[in-house]
Amino acid sequence: MSDSAKRSQAYTAAGVNIEAGNEFVGRIKDMVKSTFTPGVATDIGGFGGLFKPEISGMEAPMLVAGADGVGTKLKLAFMFDKHDTVGIDLVAMSVNDVLVQGANPLFFLDYFATGKLESGVAAQVVSGVCEGCRQSACALLGGETAEMPGFYPDGEYDLSGFAVGMVDTPKMVTGKDVKAGDVLIGLGSTGAHSNGWSLIRKILGESGLKQDDTFPGTDKTVAEVLIEPTKIYVKAVLEVMEALTIKGMVHVTGGGFYDNIPRVLPDDVTAAIEFGSWDMLPIFDWLKNQGGLSWPEMLQIFNCGIGYILILAADSADKAMEILDARDDVEAYRIGEIVEREGSGEQVEITFP
Repeated sequence: MSDSAKRSQAYTAAGVNIEAGNEFVGRIKDMVKSTFTPGVATDIGGFGGLFKPEISGMEAPMLVAGADGVGTKLKLAFMFDKHDTVGIDLVAMSVNDVLVQGANPLFFLDYFATGKLESGVAAQVVSGVCEGCRQSACALLGGETAEMPGFYPDGEYDLSGFAVGMVDTPKMVTGKDVKAGDVLIGLGSTGAHSNGWSLIRKILGESGLKQDDTFPGTDKTVAEVLIEPTKIYVKAVLEVMEALTIKGMVHVTGGGFYDNIPRVLPDDVTAAIEFGSWDMLPIFDWLKNQGGLSWPEMLQIFNCGIGYILILAADSADKAMEILDARDDVEAYRIGEIVEREGSGEQVEITFP
């Protein structure tokens, strides 16, 4: 037994394995380093992560921060014993949020908490976090692993994540200049992303489907469809931003279309959306039919196939679509336009066929 193990015997007897924690850190070092960008000025294991942002050419650099989790989608990771994709979800939820204001994500921090540390499971989660960071060119600057005996059920854990990005203040995307005649371009989702999972799990439980069954309308298993990670839109959107002025952006999360779109609209306009102008994923048809929901109910809860929305002037829309169509990592659709708001009417009007 090592001297460290001897000194830690009392803590180990209480359920906290310091040796396992140290072994876990050793397993993830190379993964974490694979996300490092030129601004990283520290190694992992310090008390704080150091990052030196490149601000040359910026008039007034502004930091934008976001925090989020994965919600009860984690229950699916436990059920299916698949833990890498939720790490991507964790990064996606925060980097997509800071992107909305035009910020380029710089670095990410993660928090992993469990009752008993299973280093193999935790390493899978961190591998997903690292993949999400690579997809968004965002450094995993640090994090925290907490082993808390008796606090979580056996085999379960919780996650939270924190992203920091930067934007030049004059180029910040606020939505204040959105006006009638502007166009909405929707970017396709990969599924339900990380919202609505309490309802999804309820519907799944009532359906009788098992994880290895073929999911209706697909050639994939139930587990493959449901655990599909949240789409990260950073690189596609930043390419559009380099070429064009984006007036407003929306990350379609909890609250769906009806709650998220108004967050970036001036009070005098409405987003008029044509339902059916994008491809509907099988998961949403299944949720609607199996759950006995209407499409308005679905659009209040889920992204329904559109995970991110850009609002541009009409004369920029064709160029934006050209840029997005040339990419192989995103599907783009013209889904509607901005119109004058009538009185105190809703700010999202969806036309159904």
